[in-house]
Amino acid sequence: MTVTASLPRAGLLRRLAAIAYDLLLVTALMMVLTALVLLARGGSTVGPESVWFQCLLLAAWWLYFAGSWVLGGQTVGMRAWRLVLRNSSGGTPGWGKASLRFAAAWLSALALGLGFLSSLVDRDGLGWHDRLSGTELRVRTKLSQADDGERGDDE
Repeated sequence: MTVTASLPRAGLLRRLAAIAYDLLLVTALMMVLTALVLLARGGSTVGPESVWFQCLLLAAWWLYFAGSWVLGGQTVGMRAWRLVLRNSSGGTPGWGKASLRFAAAWLSALALGLGFLSSLVDRDGLGWHDRLSGTELRVRTKLSQADDGERGDDE
């Protein structure tokens, strides 16, 4: 049994707190990215119908979340709330699972949050995005943070 498997699963409130923290960072990232685009366009604005700009912003969101999950199993918000994302074998997810989790989390949110709320009634405490991507959030204890030097496999 890995150290991660012995860690408790994350509850809904802790998950939502980490999301709120990360949304503050992603909002700042979007503002900086928008400022750079405006600077590159000589101050000319980008219209709301601009598909390339919307794709750029979505790609930045994806890179923040998926990159954080793949590279260390945690976003900044998850780190603050001592959450760690693990795949079914206890390691950090690869790009495929992280991307699937990102897309499924959007589905969970766009369905009026039902995908997140489902963790309250799920037998394992998992949300839709956890189930669909084969990943789960665990809560790290202070002791496990010192002991858990493992790097995951790329599943």
